[in-house]
Amino acid sequence: MTEVTATKAALELLEEIVADHGPVIFHQSGGCCDGSAPMCYPLGEFRLGDSDVKLGEVGGMPVYMSQSQHELWRHTDLILDAIPGLGGGQFSLDNGRPNRFLTRSKMHQR
Repeated sequence: MTEVTATKAALELLEEIVADHGPVIFHQSGGCCDGSAPMCYPLGEFRLGDSDVKLGEVGGMPVYMSQSQHELWRHTDLILDAIPGLGGGQFSLDNGRPNRFLTRSKMHQR
């Protein structure tokens, strides 16, 4: 099973976003336009599908991914990070900030 964690930089950016917007939800993008950017939305404003899988939480906020994408990534752990640059997706709450979220991955060490 994929595990999700966050770096200190990601947690700091998340704290900033939650202060501005309240609780949020992450959905790991698998689309062509945003690559592997984790998309950050206000809680309740992103409609989850029956095939979305909850990977866990970072900073108390839920992180999801589609089941089909999870099948491909199930042998990796995801690390939510924040790096300098404009936000990931057009509708992601990190858009327009000096830092943006980025997902890093590593193979399971089990």
